[in-house]
Amino acid sequence: MIKTIGSSSDPDLVEQLVKEGETWIKDKIGQKELDFTSERDFTETILENIEQITVAGTSLLLGKIFDEIGFDAIDDELFKQLVIARLCFPASKLKTTDFLSKYHFLSVEAQHIYRYMDKLHNSQKELVQDISYAHSLKVLNNEISVVFYDVTTLYFEVDHEDEIRKTGFSKEGKHQNPQILLGLLVSVDGYPLAYEIFEGNKYEGHTMLPVIDGFKNRYNIDQLIVVADSGLLTSTNIQELCAKGYEFILGARIKNETTDIKSQILSFDYSQTKEQLIVKQDGIRLLVTYSEKRAQKDKHNREKGLAKLEKKIKSGKLTKSNINNRGYNKYLKMDGEISLTIDREKFNSDGKWDGLKGYLTNTELSNKEIMESYAQLWKIEKAFRISKHDLKIRPVFHRIKRRIEAHICISFVAYKIYKELERQLKIKSSNLSPEKAIDIAKTIYAIQVKTPNQQHLITKTILITQEQKMLAKMFNF
Repeated sequence: MIKTIGSSSDPDLVEQLVKEGETWIKDKIGQKELDFTSERDFTETILENIEQITVAGTSLLLGKIFDEIGFDAIDDELFKQLVIARLCFPASKLKTTDFLSKYHFLSVEAQHIYRYMDKLHNSQKELVQDISYAHSLKVLNNEISVVFYDVTTLYFEVDHEDEIRKTGFSKEGKHQNPQILLGLLVSVDGYPLAYEIFEGNKYEGHTMLPVIDGFKNRYNIDQLIVVADSGLLTSTNIQELCAKGYEFILGARIKNETTDIKSQILSFDYSQTKEQLIVKQDGIRLLVTYSEKRAQKDKHNREKGLAKLEKKIKSGKLTKSNINNRGYNKYLKMDGEISLTIDREKFNSDGKWDGLKGYLTNTELSNKEIMESYAQLWKIEKAFRISKHDLKIRPVFHRIKRRIEAHICISFVAYKIYKELERQLKIKSSNLSPEKAIDIAKTIYAIQVKTPNQQHLITKTILITQEQKMLAKMFNF
């Protein structure tokens, strides 16, 4: 006890006593009250004693969520700063050092970040996945029984391959660039659960089981329903999923089915019922659905692809690279040695499939539940879109494998924070998107001033606009 100002049960008097107490404290620590009537006093006392001005909103908002998820268990401030920088200023690690220096007064050399990433590779990947899983389990009411898997490619701005960076089929059209495959497992609502990277020339269908098996075994999950698109559909995958006791919903390649099943699909009257369920010989169910909206889109895309081919034929710009069965090139037909024409019969035959979509499953779910579960796959596609465009996870500038893996780890944590920010905004009934909230946070600064007498450092967060005040109140900072 240093001093008693007074006591009262009168609210007005209590308020007055509080103000007296605040004044006494300021005098005690040597904090000078400013006379704003004197421009000279204001300039000399404040402006000449400013120690630094930093961007504070991003740390207050994203750092708070970082801690709430549980990532503060990783006792390393640099890790936290790298994750927040990936959300606010996604760039190379060299440019990240400039960002931390200019806006946060943190002096970090690029080589220090690289050495740190070497340590991160060895120690943090499993821990961040454990933290992410535990938090996702909590927000999903302790139930994770359905998981969604997909894979994408990340390219490198280099010419030469190595042990992990290989040229292969690029989903980004960068076929000439070495790449890696990134497999991502998410829950309902798109919360990230696990990830793994693979060689760039690996067939994507061979990446699914290692990720799912590792996740199931690590967390001792008895039963999982795996949802994936048709790009991961192989007979081997289906056999292994069945053998290991998984239930699954996979996008079906209905045009690749047996002649008998294709006949059943095309002969069904979808004008009466939009769904047809076919039980295959192995007991797996094939659900085929029809949508008028999808049919219109399929027809539009076919006609658009055909128009492009016709234009190239007329211009004489078709090359031997077009003589393959990819995309709409399948409508090309060679007559004689060099003459190319449009195969109208094949084009018209494909029209029979417009609007049809198939799902393979061994679950006992209803047709509606199967379609609703598969429809959730767009959230993992959104995850890749956010990672590539908002977090700028690619192109990847690292060369050493362990640093590539550390870069993916940082991006994984950044995406987890992004999803939690999105969830909290929804709970708070805010119409802000995560991107908008982060943009507002980037405009919130803090000023640090040294008091003239006692040389104490006083930091004040500056909230000026209504947007800034609204965000600070919403997230209590």
